Amino acid sequence: MIHPTAIVSPLAKLGNNVRIGPYCVIGAHVELGDECVLHSHVVLEGHAKFGRANEFFPFSAIGGKTQDLKYIGEPTHLEVGDHNVFREGVTVHRGTHEHTPTRLGSHNLLLAYAHVAHDCRLGDHIILSGGCGLAGHVEVEDHAIVSGMAAVHQFCRIGCHSIIGGVAKVVQDVPPFMIVDGNPATARGLNQVGLQRRGFAEEDIKSLKTAYKKLFLKKDGNLANSVSSLKATHAADTPHVAHLIHFIESSERGVIR
Repeated sequence: MIHPTAIVSPLAKLGNNVRIGPYCVIGAHVELGDECVLHSHVVLEGHAKFGRANEFFPFSAIGGKTQDLKYIGEPTHLEVGDHNVFREGVTVHRGTHEHTPTRLGSHNLLLAYAHVAHDCRLGDHIILSGGCGLAGHVEVEDHAIVSGMAAVHQFCRIGCHSIIGGVAKVVQDVPPFMIVDGNPATARGLNQVGLQRRGFAEEDIKSLKTAYKKLFLKKDGNLANSVSSLKATHAADTPHVAHLIHFIESSERGVIR
């Protein structure tokens, strides 16, 4: 179903049961999977490939040219999975270079006016709340939540099952499973309610609590010593704490404390 006021390039590839509402614009290199829905006034452009059952609300602009000044005009790409929702005014930009596409996984919810910049990598089941912004090259792991109007510096990583508070300023990596908030953001505690809602076992939550205390509440303030101390405990043997340790040790920008 394509509304007569929509402008759809004859070169665009549309799957089965796609619905395109009034005044939408679909570019020549766009691929839409089955059952995607564009409500109205949606712009999809560039080399952008979307999976199944994605939903686009009015004035979302997806697949636009990177804002990186290093861009020299070559074809660049956006790759999107299945069952994502792009609410009103959301913007997502393509990568800066042909070999580094912007990627979004599946089952993500991008609320009104959220922005995902060039070369970002998003996993699955992520929520970007209204007005938040991810600068270029940001990586977001599964089940993370970025609250309204929060701003994330380029090249930062956001760990799985973490939550960033509203209007937070994030300039370093957000550790998995944690709550961070403030300007600049600091670690405020374990995201215990979020973990319980997602079915984490009490034993796993207990191990993560131990990890939080050793990493973020020790008085000496030396993160390397804190990680070494945590590795000596039974908690480090659990997969979630092991992921937390690996995330910290692989950080290039440093981790929010």
